Amino acid sequence: MTCRAVAPRKILRLAIYILCFGPFVMLGQNEINPLAESQRSSNTTTLTSPQKQDEPNQASEKPQDSIAPGLKNNPEAAHIERAWYALLSDTHRFDEQQQAINTQWDSIPLQDSLWSSETFKARLEALDQKTPFHITYNSSLEQIVRSYLKNRRPQLERLMGLSHYYFPMFEEVFAQYGLPLEMKYLAIVESALVPTATSRVGARGLWQFMFQTGKMFDLKVNSYVDERCNPLKSTVAAAEYLSQLYDILDDWDLALAAYNSGPGNVSKAIRRSGGLKNYWNIRSFLPRETAGYLPAFYATMYIFEYAKEYGLSQTNTQPHYVTTDTVQIKQTIALSHVAQLAQTPQETLEFLNPEYTLGLIPYIEDRPYFLRMPVNDLGLLVENQDSLYGLARTDFAQREQPLQELVDQNNRIRYRVKSGDYLGKIANKYGVSVAQIKRWNGLKSTELRIGQRLTIIPKRIPVNQTTTSSLTKNNSKDVYVVQRGDSLWGIAQKFPGITLEDLKKWNNISGSEIKPGMALSLKPRS
Repeated sequence: MTCRAVAPRKILRLAIYILCFGPFVMLGQNEINPLAESQRSSNTTTLTSPQKQDEPNQASEKPQDSIAPGLKNNPEAAHIERAWYALLSDTHRFDEQQQAINTQWDSIPLQDSLWSSETFKARLEALDQKTPFHITYNSSLEQIVRSYLKNRRPQLERLMGLSHYYFPMFEEVFAQYGLPLEMKYLAIVESALVPTATSRVGARGLWQFMFQTGKMFDLKVNSYVDERCNPLKSTVAAAEYLSQLYDILDDWDLALAAYNSGPGNVSKAIRRSGGLKNYWNIRSFLPRETAGYLPAFYATMYIFEYAKEYGLSQTNTQPHYVTTDTVQIKQTIALSHVAQLAQTPQETLEFLNPEYTLGLIPYIEDRPYFLRMPVNDLGLLVENQDSLYGLARTDFAQREQPLQELVDQNNRIRYRVKSGDYLGKIANKYGVSVAQIKRWNGLKSTELRIGQRLTIIPKRIPVNQTTTSSLTKNNSKDVYVVQRGDSLWGIAQKFPGITLEDLKKWNNISGSEIKPGMALSLKPRS
């Protein structure tokens, strides 16, 4: 009797719970998880892109418009969600998010006789009138500004020096895209103006793009070049993304919040606040790191706008942006070759060209690369290009190993661990090191399990039955039939004495695209 009496009450409570909370649970399942793949961390942290399990399905699903009768469904929040999911569906792009300002601002007792809260409020009001952001006084913002001025003066002066190079570039791009010019201060919060800054989750550059997000905005990453670290190209990508966020949210403060935690978190904050759309009104409903993210941005903007009033001087040893220019490279060279020929300090060249991760500028026929350097040195280099390329050829020829061909990330393979395998054996098979395999796969030890899949970017492809069968089909040792998964570089590695350039020349291939079934000549055509 007791069991029969209790069971209906449990069922009734369950039914009430599903009726009241079920839609919210469903929304949470369709929403992009803001912490699934955090893409930023504070200071040198990230603009980024989440890489979630089952993300393609989420990108194609739309949030539900039909909510159970009697439940609230804020129309503006629903509009934001529809627009964001439509954008995901159209571009196949994942929600960009980060985990940046995750430290709560504790009370900082200051005995500063020069500080005036009334002056601070008046300056904030004047700043608010000049920008489309909603800059209003609150104690948290005052606390952050005072903390920065007290504890970070050397860092601020360094950043002000660097701003002479980066800010003109940012302003030019943002003006073209119709963004507020004050958006330039976001790069300080993101990366402290370090173009090679890398977060703990792999986001890189001034604007902290994750690998997949960079690809969405045509930022190429390969063995020699990481365009996420290219100041100009990454700024254009950031401008495009911020513009799209503003188109969805129609508010720059909310666009910044979405840049940090994702539009999904912003729409949920709007719902939880009862439909409010002012950032300061929904701040308590946002993730903690986002609640601190915008105040840090506002504090940076305030300090830079009133730097002279606080006695901040600029330290700058780098050239200004307008005193630099670029030249297209027509042959693979190293920055050290440029430094040797033009007598430009290599530190300056590395600062101006941070995207070349190995100090090498590759030559790829269908993807031009450029060298940026001070204008005063550029003329000498242009007049002596033949000497530069001759120096590079001589240097590369004297190296113990020839310069490896450009290995694009698309040439990676997936290897399935078999019985008897160990990392040393696999590494030797593909001409790579154990350390490289561990780094590519995030391995902390050398232990493997049968069936485990490893990502490998091979330097050589072992000759196997596929190669033999490909030759057999043509009954000729001079022809190779392209198999599924082949690349020109990989095919060249299978045949000693044949290079990638040989294959392209003998088969009249200008790019690098090949298709299964193509017959490639393995010798010059007569």
